[in-house]
Amino acid sequence: MYELDKPIYLYLLALVPVLVALYLYEVYWRRKKQREFGNAELVEKLAPERSVFKQALKWAVLLLAITCVIIAIVNPKIGTKVETVKREGIDIVFAMDVSKSMLAEDMAPSRLERSKQIVSQIINGLGSDRIGIVGYAGAAYPVLPITTDYGVAKMFLEGVNTDIVSSQGTAIGAAIDMAITFFDDPDSSKLIILLSDGEDHGEDSISAAERAKEKGIKIITVGLGTTKGGPIPMRRNGIIYSYKQDSEGNTVTTKLYPEALQALAQATGGGYISGQSTKAVTDYVKNTISSSKKTGFESRRVAEYDSQYQWFLAAALLLLILDFFLLERKTAWIKKLNLFNEKEQ
Repeated sequence: MYELDKPIYLYLLALVPVLVALYLYEVYWRRKKQREFGNAELVEKLAPERSVFKQALKWAVLLLAITCVIIAIVNPKIGTKVETVKREGIDIVFAMDVSKSMLAEDMAPSRLERSKQIVSQIINGLGSDRIGIVGYAGAAYPVLPITTDYGVAKMFLEGVNTDIVSSQGTAIGAAIDMAITFFDDPDSSKLIILLSDGEDHGEDSISAAERAKEKGIKIITVGLGTTKGGPIPMRRNGIIYSYKQDSEGNTVTTKLYPEALQALAQATGGGYISGQSTKAVTDYVKNTISSSKKTGFESRRVAEYDSQYQWFLAAALLLLILDFFLLERKTAWIKKLNLFNEKEQ
């Protein structure tokens, strides 16, 4: 495997055909001037030691040296070093509510966007912990399996929206059950961070929390929204055109139900915190993680890329030295071989 450190400099290779074209034009111009000067054979006799082949060879060597310098600037890297990396931490699964009620804007910019901001900031503060993401509304949806690649996790986090689960509702129980299946190491400390407004949470959520507790999993619940609540905006092309209404035409108001979320966390010996302050949530999670027992994850082999630019610089230097010693006159021993059946005049 290989990668290019600065691939944009590959555009400099376009100079090579330009220089070749300039050389060909220079050869054409020189021969034209020689024909204007006099008979070509007589002109050749005036410089019997001049070698057309040597002249072309010097140009080829120079162009090859320029090519090597450009490749050195690009800095190709090859994965030749392999080392074993061991990590210690805990396993964390984020269970994110993606029901339509999470579009309410009683928490700026919206409950869902605040939820994504909180998860992103928690990830930023992690060390060697493994993370996974579950989205849920009327059903649970696996967004990202357990991983240590935080970059990939953030990429998947950006794609979380209310359309990833078609059925509506707040199936917290199904989300917890799915999160439980993400934990593949029986010896690791396990934590579910559930972010929701707690609305329409379902009767099986406490039972699911008890199942999680039996497997040594704690749940931290993060309340999103306000107890006063707010309407659910309906957007078209990013513009609000209406608010969600019930069957009687009344605007639906969605509220935060902290009591349901508190009961859920207490069932596993975890805790509840309001999502009003992102920093308060991240600090709370950080303290929970720091007090949890860290376990070593299985070793994984990581390929590190070694820079190879030095070889191309060395080749360019050798070619330039060769170009310096190459003369444009014919080489005596090659001339004696008479490879092209040239006759002495």
